[in-house]
Amino acid sequence: MESVVALFREPTQAQQALEALKTGGFQRDHLGFALSDVVAENDIAQATGVSPEAGAPGGTGSVIKGAVMGVVGGLLMTVPIWALLALVPATRVYAEGGVLGVLFGVIGGAALGGLFGALAGSDHGDYVKLLRTMGVPAAQAERFQAALHGGHTMVIARDPSGTRGDEALSLMRRHGAVRLEDALGSGQMQSERTGH
Repeated sequence: MESVVALFREPTQAQQALEALKTGGFQRDHLGFALSDVVAENDIAQATGVSPEAGAPGGTGSVIKGAVMGVVGGLLMTVPIWALLALVPATRVYAEGGVLGVLFGVIGGAALGGLFGALAGSDHGDYVKLLRTMGVPAAQAERFQAALHGGHTMVIARDPSGTRGDEALSLMRRHGAVRLEDALGSGQMQSERTGH
């Protein structure tokens, strides 16, 4: 199965591309889209009948990243206090307790960070993993995800026969698909574009 992935600056362009793909003979269950604006995502799904694309779950990587960030946060909050306790002559007596505070800050930070990482990693928001399963190289998949976070809309057309990929790409380009290089850093959420 061949998959064609394209980015659009405006959700309305993505909606038009999805309609054109359906008119061109692509089945709804072979089409998908993703964007960070939940309201626009719902609007496109209602208008086209195409389901939004869910990214892969973040998995253990999110837990580890959360735990590391928690440790760093715990250190940033406790080490300066311990240093002050150790430097000020009148509070040096409490410096040993400050070391315990740092230890508990690191343990607590790792636990909370891991917990929040687990919760964040279960939201099916990892489009890099999803695109990698479709054969998109890792560097490009990361750029697609960055463009999504930048406010662009991603449209995916799957071709089970593997013969209509060029046709899908042509239809998407006719409806405003942008090159990946041009998409980075220039998109906005619909609420930002309309001033709401």
